[in-house]
Order: sequence, then structure tokens, then C-alpha cells
Amino acid sequence: MLARRAHGTRTRSTWKLAVFLLVLVAALGARAEPSSFTLPGRKPDSREPWGAFLGKAAHIAIGREYRVQHPSNRVFLDPANLSRIVKEGRLGDPERLPKFVRLLRPDITDTRLLVLFEVKPDDEESRDEGREQARRYLAALNAAVDPDKKLVGGTGFEGSLFLEFENGGALWQLSWRTPEPGVTLYRWSYRRKKPNATWKERMVQKEEALPVEEIEQRGELAEQAIRAAYEGGERPAGFQGQVYLPGDCR
Repeated sequence: MLARRAHGTRTRSTWKLAVFLLVLVAALGARAEPSSFTLPGRKPDSREPWGAFLGKAAHIAIGREYRVQHPSNRVFLDPANLSRIVKEGRLGDPERLPKFVRLLRPDITDTRLLVLFEVKPDDEESRDEGREQARRYLAALNAAVDPDKKLVGGTGFEGSLFLEFENGGALWQLSWRTPEPGVTLYRWSYRRKKPNATWKERMVQKEEALPVEEIEQRGELAEQAIRAAYEGGERPAGFQGQVYLPGDCR
């Protein structure tokens, strides 16, 4: 009798422990998943960090803008790899490229001006990373191209564009500069809402860091809107605003 009672007590304790562990795992799982993954306007199955959308948007805008500014040049953008750049850019023999570097993908390569750019966020760590990547890409390319087609790091490339949300709402700015050969740095900034003011009037407002809640709410829309503006596609659903490209800002 005592043995049965002891067995029953152990069984109930085991079930209580199992239930506790299930609740704990569920709670930890919910805590591990940021609420921003389920905010309105985001694709339900998306698992990409919000900040990644701003990086993609910047690369899209900066690469496409370089093409706009150099319409007669042969410009390769990521994901074009070194092998394709050498072959289609008629720089030399892609077979001269070591196999382990053929698939490397510079951000912007102009095979007419023979220049290359790596695009990075505007901070020291990213700048160092961009410098090293540009150096590595140029070394690999220049070991494979013809003697009269050596490439260098590009210079003098800068610009700015604006996104106005909800026709008078928050104003975002993407700006970029090339402070050293081959390294183009970008940053996002923000102007607060100002009723009854045009976007040009708001351009002179105080520039602020882009708030996290803005990134979470509109990061994916920003990428889609910029892509549509450069590629001539339809405005993304939910974007009630305007994209002002560098040509509009001059």
C-alpha cells in the first residue's frame, strides 16, 4: 500500500515537472522571439532582422544611383561575381582567377572607368571591413586582368535621397559618401513630423538618428519603395508617401 502511494506521488511529481518544463520552454521561446517579428505590415513568415532591410535598401539605392549617374558605363552590382565581371567586362581571362576567389562579389564595379566600391554603414568597424574587402577584390582582379585594365578604388561618389511617409509623416534620409578610395559609407537619418510643411522645408529640420520603432514599422516598406522607385515597379502596398531620388534633391 505504501509502495503504491509512493509510486503515485512520484507519478504526480513527474507530471508536474513535465508541465513546468513545457511552460518554461514556451515562455523562453516567446521571449527569444522579438515582438518586432510580428508587427503589422511585415510578411507573416519573415525571419529577417529589421535592420537588414535598411542595409539592403541602402545597397539597392547606392548601386542603382551609380548606374543612373554613369548610364553609358558597364556597371556590375552584387551579386555579379569576379569571374563574371572579368569575362563580361572584357577585362581579361577569368581562368586566371583562383577558384576560391571567383565567386567573390564586389558591391559596385565599373569596367569602363576601372573602379570598384564597397558599400558599408558609416562607422569605423564597417569602414575597416570595407577597406579590407576592397583591397582583397582589387588584388584578385588585378592579378587576372590585362595589364592596361588594372582597377583602383573609386572616389568622389556621394549622394542623398529622401522617403516621405504618409504624405507629411516622418521623413527619412539615406546619404552616402566615399571618404577614401573604394569605400562608400552610408547612414540613415530622420526628421520628425511637421504638419503642413513640404518635404523640402523639412529637409532643414534637425537631423536625428532613425528611431528603432520607425525601423521596425517601416523598414521593409522603405526597401520595397526604393526598389520600386529605381526599377519602375509598382508602389508597395501600404506605402502612402513619396521617394525623392538624388535628382529630385538637387
